[in-house]
Amino acid sequence: MKQHYLLSFLLVCFLLFSNVVAAQSNTFPASVQEKPISGLSIYPNPVTGNKVYITSDKNQSKEIEVYNVLGKVVLSAKLIGKELDVSELTPGIYILKIREGNTQATRKLVVK
Repeated sequence: MKQHYLLSFLLVCFLLFSNVVAAQSNTFPASVQEKPISGLSIYPNPVTGNKVYITSDKNQSKEIEVYNVLGKVVLSAKLIGKELDVSELTPGIYILKIREGNTQATRKLVVK
């Protein structure tokens, strides 16, 4: 019987905590929430060489962060042109976070 109370208590705590986190996630300022980057293009993907090209309609400078599957930042760069050097990355699947002005996008990047 005590186990049921303990499990019920843990379940209620989990639900309350998840509701608090969900409510807080919607309170970010507009500049932090993802707004799509107009005309975003990433090629070649999958990457077979050492370079990946990232373009958009505005072609402004971009802040790039590359995350591995564990969520660790493995590459961070400020991109003035359109060419990103990925020679440091080992073959695998990565998440690319791109910020251009007050817009941002997240894409999958495959390195062969």
